[in-house]
Amino acid sequence: MKKILAFLLFFMVALVSAQKNIYEHRKFDELSKDHRVLAIIPFITNLDLKENVDPNELAELARREGFAVQNALETYFSKRKKRKKFNVNFQNIEDTNAILNQNNINYDNLDIYTTKQLCKILNVDGIISGNLKLNILLSEGVPTNFSLLDYFRDANYGRIGIKVSDGETGKLLWKYEKAIDKKTGKNTTELIDKMMKLASRKFPYDKEKKRKNKG
Repeated sequence: MKKILAFLLFFMVALVSAQKNIYEHRKFDELSKDHRVLAIIPFITNLDLKENVDPNELAELARREGFAVQNALETYFSKRKKRKKFNVNFQNIEDTNAILNQNNINYDNLDIYTTKQLCKILNVDGIISGNLKLNILLSEGVPTNFSLLDYFRDANYGRIGIKVSDGETGKLLWKYEKAIDKKTGKNTTELIDKMMKLASRKFPYDKEKKRKNKG
């Protein structure tokens, strides 16, 4: 019984915290009314590992983490899209990455392009992007040997920020930030699944959210 109560308390705290870390543009509906397709691009990752790693290897590891989040987000959106949860479509990430490569845009120079430029190149209405700051390799999993008390302790492995930007204006439309710890999930896929579920009531393209707002 104590474990159930502790879990419920954790979930309620996490839900309130998630909503506090969410930003939505006040003119979101107006700016996104013609959105049909969004592209998910690799996340820019900053790794601060405890181990001494060769700079070239560190860069490759950061790249891998950034693509892992891109893949996990596509998986999450695809599952919910099958249940008709969203009023937009999401470009296949293989197509996204192929088009970027064809235009000589890669992970190393991705951040020098504006949202407007990327949307034009990818032929989409908006971009889902973000940043990762990690002191572990999340794609390989986080330590799992912890007790119930660890849910209330600070065991920070980094931070993630997910944002949606408008292709026509380049404006930031929505952003969600969250600390990464033992409670977040054991790997990248679980992290994205859990955090997006916590933020789902606030995700601006969610049909259920739109219906509630209208009601």
